Amino acid sequence: MDAALSEWLNLLLRWFHVFAGILWIGSTWYFTWLDRQLRLDPAGVWMVHSGGFYLVEKQKSPRVDPAKIHWFRFEALFTWLSGLLLLGVVYYAGGLMEDSAVSPKSAIVCGLALMIVGWVVYDLFWASALARREEVGAALSFLALVALAYGLSRLFNGRAAYIHLGAMLGTIMALNVWLRILPAQKKLVAAIARGEPPDPELAEQAKNRSKHNTFIILPAVLTMISNHFPTATYGSEWNWAVFGGLVLVGFGAAKIVREL
Repeated sequence: MDAALSEWLNLLLRWFHVFAGILWIGSTWYFTWLDRQLRLDPAGVWMVHSGGFYLVEKQKSPRVDPAKIHWFRFEALFTWLSGLLLLGVVYYAGGLMEDSAVSPKSAIVCGLALMIVGWVVYDLFWASALARREEVGAALSFLALVALAYGLSRLFNGRAAYIHLGAMLGTIMALNVWLRILPAQKKLVAAIARGEPPDPELAEQAKNRSKHNTFIILPAVLTMISNHFPTATYGSEWNWAVFGGLVLVGFGAAKIVREL
């Protein structure tokens, strides 16, 4: 690829990717905070912003036309798609899959397969009996993530290993939105439109996957910014252990922020 074209694509895709991610994660964390406040005071939450006052309340059954409900969905899609394009431009077409234990073409195939297999394993695991206790599920997920980081650090060069961990996590987050959260919410809306009581299990499913995303985003962002700190992160001899330690810090921070 032409060097000038590659640089412009890199710049524009990064710009778009970061902005789309801000919109996506910002709305996710806003609703996380809002849900907690409404549990503390079900009457509603008063807020002030940009010269106006707002009262937000939570309804189990909306009293409006379902066609007027706003869906937060394209932020996730655009973040994910721009991330995939960026991965292709910077790593696959940009030669950053070199110095891996396998050929660049094999490394690309492995990287793409990782995103698909990662989602399938995650989705099946959290639907299984092993994850019925949230603490056990979280602990096993963390151990699996560290083991994967170790394996990828032996298969890819350090920088490629980190970014593919991030790509897999981003894929899990995006598919949580499009394959689990949105379908569950659409079924809830359809039930209400038919005059039927909404299924609480569907609501819980959507809520749990949204909760997962608030934790997953921390290591996903870590892999993105690690490019600026190679000595401390992917360039370290113990890059997989560094990743695991920082993931623990991120999970702890997410838990604290969720309870504010």
